Amino acid sequence: MAATPPKHFSMLREFHLADVLTLANAACGLAGVFFAMEYMTSRSPVHFFAAVALSPAALLFDWLDGRVARWRHQQSVLGRELDSLADIISFGVAPAALGFAAGLRGGWDWIALTYFVCCGVSRLARYNVTAERLSAGQDKVAYFEGTPIPTTALLTGILALAAWQERLGEQLYGGVWTVGPGDLHPLSLMFVLSGTLMISKTLHIPKL
Repeated sequence: MAATPPKHFSMLREFHLADVLTLANAACGLAGVFFAMEYMTSRSPVHFFAAVALSPAALLFDWLDGRVARWRHQQSVLGRELDSLADIISFGVAPAALGFAAGLRGGWDWIALTYFVCCGVSRLARYNVTAERLSAGQDKVAYFEGTPIPTTALLTGILALAAWQERLGEQLYGGVWTVGPGDLHPLSLMFVLSGTLMISKTLHIPKL
């Protein structure tokens, strides 16, 4: 008997409600990147604050997808992978893009922002391969190794405060230093600290 050919969009048909919420998280992150890019050409505070506002929206969807998955008993490996991919967009790439748009464009700033995103990718990959061990047979992990990547929304909040005080560009907190061949804004060190905390194996954060 011949095998039944797969239906069109068969992969999408298998998505659960929690997966749709996860994709909404990713969409918020990507929209935040787009608004950051718009700000760089328009210099309109509206575009900058729109990018900022999408961070808490992504946080909301990130919170909801886990709750809905547990409520409907639809947790899956696919859902976990989707969640990680969405998180790196919303809480890794989007904050870095917003920092770049805010004025972190020196040579050392580039390195700091790249390090931050790479730490986020590494943190999520490690979480995915250790989730079963950390959950100890429960529905969710007991604690996080390193800070969860959604905590990077705090960086977005600091950039929002800087924008509200009109401290973007050349007016960024801490000014700019010339270090060797490149410029460094001390504010970019926040991204370095955040990234370092994410990949810490000794820092255990209880999961509520």
